Order: sequence, then C-alpha cells, then structure tokens
Amino acid sequence: MSGDAKERDLPGQRVDEEFERRRQKLDAARAKGISPFGARYEVTAKAEEIAGKCDEMAGSTVSLAGRITALRGHGKACFADLRDRTGRIQLHLRFDVLGEDGYKTFEELVDLGDILGVQGVVFRTKRGEPTVEVRSWTMLSKALRPLPEKWHGLTDVDLRYRQRYLDLIANPEVQDTFIKRSRIISYIRRFLDERGFIEVQTPVLQTIAGGAHARPFITHHNALDMDVYLRIATELYLKRLLVGGLERVYEIGPDFRNEGIDTRHNPEFYMMEVYQAYADYNDMMKLVEDLVSGCAQEVLGSMKFMSAGHEIDVTPPWPRLRVWDGITQATGVRPEDIQTDEDAKAIAKKLGLKMEKAQTKGSVIEEIMGEYVEPELIQPHFLIDYPVEISPLAKRMDDNPSLTYRFEAFALGRELGNAFSELNDPIDQKGRFEQQVKEKAAGDDEAHPYDADFITALEYGMPPAGGLGIGIERLVMFLTDSQSIRDVILFPMMRPKT
Repeated sequence: MSGDAKERDLPGQRVDEEFERRRQKLDAARAKGISPFGARYEVTAKAEEIAGKCDEMAGSTVSLAGRITALRGHGKACFADLRDRTGRIQLHLRFDVLGEDGYKTFEELVDLGDILGVQGVVFRTKRGEPTVEVRSWTMLSKALRPLPEKWHGLTDVDLRYRQRYLDLIANPEVQDTFIKRSRIISYIRRFLDERGFIEVQTPVLQTIAGGAHARPFITHHNALDMDVYLRIATELYLKRLLVGGLERVYEIGPDFRNEGIDTRHNPEFYMMEVYQAYADYNDMMKLVEDLVSGCAQEVLGSMKFMSAGHEIDVTPPWPRLRVWDGITQATGVRPEDIQTDEDAKAIAKKLGLKMEKAQTKGSVIEEIMGEYVEPELIQPHFLIDYPVEISPLAKRMDDNPSLTYRFEAFALGRELGNAFSELNDPIDQKGRFEQQVKEKAAGDDEAHPYDADFITALEYGMPPAGGLGIGIERLVMFLTDSQSIRDVILFPMMRPKT
C-alpha cells in the first residue's frame, strides 16, 4: 500500500497515482453495475461478539459491516481483516464459495480502507482464529484516499488532532477514550437526576462574561448592534434560577475562554455546574466524592486505577488540606506575612515567582499555590478555605472573614473541580465586584466584571446554597490516563495549515 495521498500544489490540484488508481476502480465498479457508495445494510453481529462467542456461534450465518484494514493471500483464497466499532474480525474469502465473479470482483475492486458489508458463516481456523467464511459481500463506501502508511499506530500528533477520523481508524484506544467520555457524561446526568437535580440551559451569548476569572471571546450582534461575549461560565445564570425557586439545577455544556492552549487548556471546553439550595461546601465535597468514585466504578470497574504513572484510589473520604496550611508547609509563608499588595510583592520577589499578572495579594497567593502546593496533591484531595481575595463569589467564613467556604478538588496535581458555599449577601457581593473592578483597572484582564442584574437578583433573596463546577475534560483525562486535553476533545482548536 502506498503512503498517505498527497495532492500536488499544481493548477487544478492533480491527485497522485494512488488516488487516481482508486478512482479508476470506482469507475470500474460502476461499469459493473456496482454502486461504490452503497445504501442501508442490515448488520446482525459485531466483531467483538463473534470473536468472544466464536465456538457458540460456529456454523451460524452473520452479517457485519466495517472497514477493511488488512489483505493477505492470493490465488484461490485470501484473508482480510474487517474492523468495526467493537474491534477486528478475520474474513476468509474463497473462489469456490464466492464463485468466479464474486471472488475476482473482490480482488479487482477492493482496497485497504474500503468499507464493506459481508455475510458469511462463523468458524474457527486451524490456528484458532475466529473467522467469518464470506458467502457474499457488498461495497458500502469506496475509500479514494489510502490510510497513512503507518496507520497501525498513527503517531503524528499534529495529523491525529487535525484529522481525528484517521486517528480513530488507526488507534482503537482513541475510540475507547471517547466512548468512555460519553459514558462519563451519561453517568453524571444519571447521578444528578437521581438526586432530584434538573438539567437546564442558560445563554451562551451574554452581555457580561461572568462567573469566573477569564478573558472572554467577543463577538457582535448585528440586529441589536452591540457586542456580546461567549460565556466563560454558567454560574451567575444558574444562581438566578435558585432565586427563582429551582432548588437543584445543573448544566453540562461548553464554555469559552480566550486563553492560551496547552496540555490542560483549550479555548472551548465542557463544564458541569451544579447548584443545590440549602446546602454548603461540605455537601459539595460529599457530592464530588460520590460522583467521581461512582463514575470510576461504573466506567473503569474499580475505584483504583493507574493514571499518569500513579496508582490512584478515589475511594471516599478524600483528605482535606487548608490553603494556608499547605502554603505554610511548603514555603514557610504565613497569612500575617501577606496583608497588603506590597507584602505580596515582597514575598513574590523572595520566592522568585515569575508572574504575568499584576502582583496583588490575591494573585501572589494563587501563584504560590500553583507553584508549591497543588503539584504535590497526587491522590485526590480537597484544598479548602480559600482567601477572599481569590474567591469573589464564595461566602465568607463566620469565624474568619478573610477566608471563604471554598474548595478545589485536586488529583495528579491538577484541578478537577471548584466549589463553595455560595455568597448570597448582595451587599457583600456588590463590594467584592467593586474590588474586582479596581483590580481590572490595575491591569488584571481576568478580574470579574460588575454585574448589576445579578446584584438585583440577590436583593430578591437567594437561599444559602452549595455550588460546584467540574471540568468534563479534566475528569475524562483523569479517568482515562490521558496526558493532554487534546486527547479527550474530538476536534481541538488548531491553527489552520496554510
């Protein structure tokens, strides 16, 4: 088989010899009255089922469909591999079974990559290989482009992400990852539905991009002649629903943040946010433990699994670590050492922190956590009781107003989720928004904007509540041992090729 088809950059974009050879076969098929792009085909068995129950199914007639991924043999008989969504099964084609026309037509028209429907009888070869003896076959789709030369384990990362369809063909484990992603999302919905939560949808286009610290994407609405933002979070709209009396709500959907791209960040990603009236952050910790451990058991079959070279155990309960305890243990810095922005700048200099954000009390605390505390949390942990400066939407602690009832769930040094006892005091919330506006003016592009309508909603009364956000991609990475967010997004953001 030739290498990946490459079109020459000539007028008319002439295709290479391999493409042309396959095109000629397509024309030959039509000349024989064979449609190269078939219609509906009745499938009665899958490759995995035949391979697993070969002896039980021996002698029975099956119909299956899939892509031809190997051809071997010649003369009066040949073998082929057919791959469907469940796996690979061997096909045996014989001249004396298919007849001269059926067998020769197969030899003349079929290439690697073609999608066929086949009907035949299940048997096991002398070497013990589960096989289908083909009695008839149908062309369902002629592949005009050959699979990449090294399609058995396609490793070109750029090609894998740009042409995910080739990645899915070449690497069965990639299909498995995305099947697990689907099962994880299904489990989350079932888990929440069973606990009385209702799924809702909130706007993707928003006039104020709130609910998180992030730089938004901006677009323009022509009819209203105004700029709008792609949402960075669903939080503030979901809290409005608590005000309206929907006591348990959640949403699973895309958020968008105009930020850098790396192994943990993609501009478009999926979040699950959930809000429960009359609960607090302790209830959210219990919810996270039960959700993640139950999801692991459902999808992986165990609460213990390997990820990033570590044996992870998500069995509840998870350890709790106070933010300031973690900082002090790691650096010796105590709360009283950072009382002002000037104190923060001195600490940043002392620790040698290289910061892109303006050096404020809140930003320096965040940087210390990210540099010294979070990377050490390999087993699932809750990092709890965050400073108010970096928690503009969380309720203050009763016995220490400088801290909030907030936690983040970590594993493998990565954030899995963020939650808090929600701030429902409109006066306090207004003051924090005003402080965020000052920080934005001081140079923090990700500071939270002032949302007057949300303050108005709180003034009507929002019940005390617990809220939680879990990044779907982060959770899927964790449970599938994936090291890059692009490995769990089917079509990640890529710069177009020129």
